[in-house]
Amino acid sequence: MNAPQLTRISTLLQNQEEAILSEWIRAQLGPGVFRSAVPPQSELHEQSKTLLRALRDALRQASSTDITSPEWESVRENLADVSRSQAREGSSPTETATAVLSLKQPLFGRLIDDCKDHPEEISREIRGASELLDKLGLYTMEVHQKGREQLIVRQQEEMQELSTPVVELWRGILALPLIGTLDSQRTQVVMENLLEKIAQTGAPIAIIDITGVPTVDTLVAQHLLKTISAARLMGADCIISGIRPQIAQTIVHLGVALGDVITKATLADAFAIALKRAGLSVTDNRTA
Repeated sequence: MNAPQLTRISTLLQNQEEAILSEWIRAQLGPGVFRSAVPPQSELHEQSKTLLRALRDALRQASSTDITSPEWESVRENLADVSRSQAREGSSPTETATAVLSLKQPLFGRLIDDCKDHPEEISREIRGASELLDKLGLYTMEVHQKGREQLIVRQQEEMQELSTPVVELWRGILALPLIGTLDSQRTQVVMENLLEKIAQTGAPIAIIDITGVPTVDTLVAQHLLKTISAARLMGADCIISGIRPQIAQTIVHLGVALGDVITKATLADAFAIALKRAGLSVTDNRTA
């Protein structure tokens, strides 16, 4: 698009803002745009109005439709805000882009009216405006997808933190119950949580319970040994509990050497060893 084309669209958005905005919102709320989660009309109105004004100002200042240039920064920021907002509400990238592209209908109609005295310019104006809105729609999809990916990563990190709690069973005795697959990333979270708790409490004993770990292979065993070694550097000995017959056979078959690490079949057995090491004992009062 050349400068006169940019100016013409900017002028239309300036002079007919309310009419274009009203028609655009109706188009967004119509069938075929938001199928899963329709944004509240008040929120949609505010977002659309802000974006429309940013688009008008960018067209007034810009010399081209290169939306990566500084003149389009405000438009990019508004599109990013809209994309992130609609991603949180459950809209798909296609729905978000379609909402932006629905601006074509009200804009094209006014471009045709504005060019009625110069019919030879209609196709050029429509083509230029269409290319611009297509770029905005594609940018919206890109930002929406990145927002979804960031949200998924954040949720995964939160789930990892929640799935690796370190609890204090007794004064000086910690327990770290593991559930699910133990990979390199999760091992790092496990190690950080355990070391942090050891530093806070000064506990000399930590029980790592792998009852909820479905399989133990060489990699998982190595992860466990790394965690145990790190805990020892902090002054805490570790006991591994939850060694089922299948896991014991697998460890032997793989030839994994656990060294002098104490292993127990159940958490209760490991806790009994930990109490003994701490110079404590449990008495059943019912036998008295």
